[in-house]
Amino acid sequence: MKDARPALRYAKAILSLAKENGVETQVNDDMKLIVETLISSDDLQTMLKSPVTKAEDKKKVLVALFGEKVNTITKGLFNLLHENKRMLMLDSVAKQYAVIYNSDKNIQTATVTTAVAITDALEHKIQNKIVEITGNSATIKNIVNPNIIGGFILRVGDVQYDASISNQFNELRREFDNSHYIPQI
Repeated sequence: MKDARPALRYAKAILSLAKENGVETQVNDDMKLIVETLISSDDLQTMLKSPVTKAEDKKKVLVALFGEKVNTITKGLFNLLHENKRMLMLDSVAKQYAVIYNSDKNIQTATVTTAVAITDALEHKIQNKIVEITGNSATIKNIVNPNIIGGFILRVGDVQYDASISNQFNELRREFDNSHYIPQI
């Protein structure tokens, strides 16, 4: 977390530049792509963290990997991090950008915990329900937890709605524990 402050400063600068050019949404998509790529590639993370690999080589790998896929502002971030010897901060900057972009656009993050992964159709229905409830759209993060057995747990900001089967079982258990029912033998 020692990189949190500088990463936030870089992210704010990139967002400001992207807003001036009207491409903040494209840059946000680029940042999501960077984070997803880093999460899925241990080799790329190792290369970026390696003190043996030259900063110039790290930049070349990033440009080769993301070159045609990302906006020129994102490519400029690669150059800026290279010049300031902060290539290791790329992941932190990308994550911070997403946070301040969502804040700037009034987009909340909704966490949906389900027993199985949600489909695109279900995600669309959840998005509509979130807009209906809160008045704002939200990015949906799906967490798969088979322990909830079925149903879902939706959390948007400080509000949580638990419609899981495991929660219903727990409520039944509490109800039976609190009742003074004495079974006849």
